Amino acid sequence: MGKLFYQLFIRLYPITINLASPFNHKAKLWIKGRKGIFDKMKETVTGQPLIWMHCASLGEFEQGRPLLEKIRREYPGHKILLTFFSPSGYEVRKNYTGADYIFYLPMDNMQNAVRFYEIAQPKLVLFIKYEFWNYYLQEAKKRNVPLLLVSAIFRKSQPFFKWHGHFYRKMLHCFTHIFVQNKESLRLLQSVGFTVNISLAGDTRFDRVIEIAEGFHPIPSVESFCFGSDVIVAGSTWTEDDKELAHYANSRDNIKFIIAPHNIGKDRLAECRRLYKHSILFSGLTTPNLAAGCNTIIIDNIGMLSSLYKYATVTYVGGGFGADGVHNVLEAAVFGKPVVFGPEYSKFIEAVELVENGGGITIENAQKLEAKFDTLLKKGADYTKSCNAALSYVYSNKGSTEKILKFIYENRLLTN
Repeated sequence: MGKLFYQLFIRLYPITINLASPFNHKAKLWIKGRKGIFDKMKETVTGQPLIWMHCASLGEFEQGRPLLEKIRREYPGHKILLTFFSPSGYEVRKNYTGADYIFYLPMDNMQNAVRFYEIAQPKLVLFIKYEFWNYYLQEAKKRNVPLLLVSAIFRKSQPFFKWHGHFYRKMLHCFTHIFVQNKESLRLLQSVGFTVNISLAGDTRFDRVIEIAEGFHPIPSVESFCFGSDVIVAGSTWTEDDKELAHYANSRDNIKFIIAPHNIGKDRLAECRRLYKHSILFSGLTTPNLAAGCNTIIIDNIGMLSSLYKYATVTYVGGGFGADGVHNVLEAAVFGKPVVFGPEYSKFIEAVELVENGGGITIENAQKLEAKFDTLLKKGADYTKSCNAALSYVYSNKGSTEKILKFIYENRLLTN
């Protein structure tokens, strides 16, 4: 049954994307980016020893990035191939200088997998978190190529743990080793017979956000805007978040706000400008005078958010009022500031643990949001406790990257 559903999916998904492409920009990019991809690979991939990392999208790339960059430093004789499934990752990181080749991953099927491996000839393959493409995994196993699953996290609801999950469990058997984030994932794998080639290594995102925080570079225009004021930085916000935040921002002209929407399309930025009455786009913040009368910056670029949290007195992470749940709370927590977010966070272990240790604070509506902001901005004992808890939580979970590197070295996965 599982194999039948999978076959239907890999056949119907490209058809659906093609039908949507005239009306959906991301669908159009998905199609366009895969045209002639094998010809492009043949033209550029040189045949030198190669390490392949695959990520679903941007979040998974940031998760795998610290490992990728350390491998590049440790094994300079190998080229790096980076692939993405989603335009959200590829279009943002297609010019990333830490990889030698960057492509979309061709849709999974037997023919594509064989062609891909024939061209790339990888010596090591790294899949990040939860990408499971059957034919690519099976081809690695057939060719005896070491295949690692990094920062994996599993839930009981996934098909691997169902009575009909034999096909999906076969995918897991393709991995040379599976590095999981938490004990629950380890237990679930053990419950279906995985007793070797799995280990608890934690989440490489902790290493990534620590790296960002410790390599922080000031942003002069933002620094000037924030000078002398309490600051609330709200990252990865959706409409639902901004509706909760806007009243507070519009009624507190003594507080500075930095709003980084998850989507920076033209319509979404216009919506933010309407909601935040005293706002200016970051791209218009060329001189302090232009921001006169404004207490809110709306960020209209990608890539800056992880540094902006440094300027916060209190942070807010969006997504928690939508069905998909809260975004990356670690980017905010690493700077040792309270992290506030909406009620939908239970699917994200780092958000759950951050709430449990006191560094994260969840709120249910605008009224409670405003009350919590007012309390935190008094900077009393609760504020200090929350700051320390957030910082401690991140640094106590560092080291996943080194554990995986140690495994690669000790098992001579990249030694001829």
